[in-house]
Amino acid sequence: MSVDHAAELCQQAVITALLLGLPVMAAALIVGLITSIGQAVTQLQDQTLGFVPKIIAMLAMLLFTLPWTLHALVEYATNVFENIPGGM
Repeated sequence: MSVDHAAELCQQAVITALLLGLPVMAAALIVGLITSIGQAVTQLQDQTLGFVPKIIAMLAMLLFTLPWTLHALVEYATNVFENIPGGM
């Protein structure tokens, strides 16, 4: 395996990881922003008011995007195994 080939596989791994984490992190960001605005308006500063909705939103987004996530992971793993050189 050449250095260029290894670098390309690492680059694909990083891009795949970023794409798979993006929907969950976006859900956490949006819900966190909404709860922060709600806390600022109502002047409630309880820590659980910001934490629990984020966890619920992240789990919901994870379940919603699970088929796409599994498809992307299988595609990446198939690509990696197909590109393993036969013999050293």
